[in-house]
Amino acid sequence: MEEGLYESRIDSLPLIHRGKVRDLYALGPDHLLIVTTDRLSAFDVVLPQPVPGKGAVLTALTEFWMRRFSPRIPNHLAADQSLEPYLRPDELRQCAGRAAVVRKLRALPVEAVGRGYLIGSGWKDYQATGSVCGIRLPPGLRLADKLPEPIFTPAFKAPKGEHDANITQAEVERLIGPQLAAQVREITLVLYREAAEYAAQRGILIADTKFEFGVDEENRLYLIDEVLTPDSSRFWPAAAYRPGVSPPSFDKQYVRDYLETLDWNKRAPGPRLPPEVIAKTAEKYREALRLLTSG
Repeated sequence: MEEGLYESRIDSLPLIHRGKVRDLYALGPDHLLIVTTDRLSAFDVVLPQPVPGKGAVLTALTEFWMRRFSPRIPNHLAADQSLEPYLRPDELRQCAGRAAVVRKLRALPVEAVGRGYLIGSGWKDYQATGSVCGIRLPPGLRLADKLPEPIFTPAFKAPKGEHDANITQAEVERLIGPQLAAQVREITLVLYREAAEYAAQRGILIADTKFEFGVDEENRLYLIDEVLTPDSSRFWPAAAYRPGVSPPSFDKQYVRDYLETLDWNKRAPGPRLPPEVIAKTAEKYREALRLLTSG
């Protein structure tokens, strides 16, 4: 198995931030360089080993969806993606297949989640209250049931080290204003429905997915960060879907399920993964990319 890139080292550019998966560098006054590493986070903890090839899958899928959605909403990808004028040869090799030049925008403090199935934190909310993010749902729904229609279930992007928290539409309005909140909700549901219909034709059910948005100086909305990847979505093989049980997935749920078998308090440092878990996770990411983008 290839080694994987756990942390990029781009000395030619100023490092701005290392996130759970992405490393951000300044690229002139108006742009950023995003390098998507092979790091894997679970339960908001970055695990100590990379999943080889994961960053390239996330980069390819994000670019695929951003280009597909560009008639509906602009995205942060710069027209010029060339890096040769800025980086040394060894740095270019680190970036191969996993880097993107993007516009600088102001990121909104809201994770915009579109849900079509009852799973994860939505299932927990429903069990406790009969609602998800303040949206009342019919009684008697089972784990992984398809919802009568997709719903918008936003979350507040918590500071580093804290868990994101589900919030209501009213709270989104207080954070970013009523007009922008309505726009985020509408485009989230439009993109989710379009992606879910497309993926279903290729044997994948998109249970839920998280979008992130930013605005420019004119408050114009842009799609940013990652889009419909196995890190930001629950992808289920349609052939194996059964309501009432947690379906198998193409995403990092496989790793979460393994971690749930351990005596671990879900705080840093994260435990090491067995080689077979890493290999199987890498295989699932590659399969999602193949099914969604080939042909």
